Amino acid sequence: MTATILIVGTYDTKSDELRYLQERIETLGGAVLSMDVSVLGDPPEPVDFSKATVAEAGGSSIAAAIEAGDENVAMQIMAKGASALAARLLSERRFDGVLVIGGSMGTDLALDLCNALPLGVPKYVVSTVSFSPMIPPGRLAPDIQMILWAGGLYGLNPICKAALSQAAGAVLGAAQAVEKPTGARPMIGMTSFGKTVLRYMVRLKPALEERGFDVAVFHATGMGGRAFEALAVEGAFAAVMDFAPQEVGNHLFGSAITAGADRMTNAGRRGVPQIVSMGCYDLVDLVGWQALPEHFRDRPAHAHNRLLTSVVLTVAERERLAEEICEKLSQAQGPTVFLMPKHGGNEWDRDGAPLSNPEGLARFCAAIRANCPDNVSLIELDAHINDEAFSDEALAVFDRWVSAGVVRTWG
Repeated sequence: MTATILIVGTYDTKSDELRYLQERIETLGGAVLSMDVSVLGDPPEPVDFSKATVAEAGGSSIAAAIEAGDENVAMQIMAKGASALAARLLSERRFDGVLVIGGSMGTDLALDLCNALPLGVPKYVVSTVSFSPMIPPGRLAPDIQMILWAGGLYGLNPICKAALSQAAGAVLGAAQAVEKPTGARPMIGMTSFGKTVLRYMVRLKPALEERGFDVAVFHATGMGGRAFEALAVEGAFAAVMDFAPQEVGNHLFGSAITAGADRMTNAGRRGVPQIVSMGCYDLVDLVGWQALPEHFRDRPAHAHNRLLTSVVLTVAERERLAEEICEKLSQAQGPTVFLMPKHGGNEWDRDGAPLSNPEGLARFCAAIRANCPDNVSLIELDAHINDEAFSDEALAVFDRWVSAGVVRTWG
């Protein structure tokens, strides 16, 4: 299969590097479309989509970008245009994957462009600032791939050729090999942690698949929640089982492991049916290799590994989290159920387990009852979240929705 790769960059300053990428892709049997996102200069050779075309695609002009006299403003004009143009070209099936190169300016633009393209389209960014803390996780597309452009600030050399040639092969190989979501079966989005702490997906996933649904389980450690929310915005889910809301608490209490302020809102805004619960409601995850924030240093803490440390919330913080969850669910436009297992929300908080806290659990449940909005059906269970009774009730709610036509049963 011949795949076409959209190459994006500033052809006035990085023409040699961009042409090298094109040559590598074509040598490997691929085809290329070129998009220039320069502002002041002109490329030495023609490109498929000029900087003027890019600016106009975003509702502006290259003259406006130049006259702005501010490189940040100018690049945002180009970013808006490049994103709109790429989305349009994809809808016309003009390319199969995208490769963007740049320094901090080009990377800023690349993040917008990649977010304008749906899951399943190969997205590669070769950047001098790949993996830098200056890149907010919230701006990363769910399936973006980044390669550090070592030695690539100015001009070709053997070191940067190694990065560029790998990127050319990677994006072309991905475009040729990708099995894109077809939507043939409706998708259920589910949030969880690993089986050590939360186990409902082991029972629910095969049961939902037997009913004709695909199930995607998202690891609720910041980026997983971002991917979950990004797909919810796109309307990718027929229903969601958002059983691990810990990222809401992470964001609320200032952890860097955040899925953003819109966590637990986008499915509701789309009117997607959602069943919500309280998996790991009593914990906040923090970056394990950083010192604990001052206000968490007197808490029980567990180093899950060298990347992640969990700290235990106070009773008052659990009540505050319950209020925040209820506030978010109050915005939902579709059917919403909160399943509340009164015996606990993770394997570590069972009676006699290390994090057992009957008062904290009772106060969280009481706060959910007190703040549960009218648009949310609260179902209390005399069970733990990892008991079969919890999964059985989730399936019962889901089956009622399917029978009533609330959940779509086609892709």
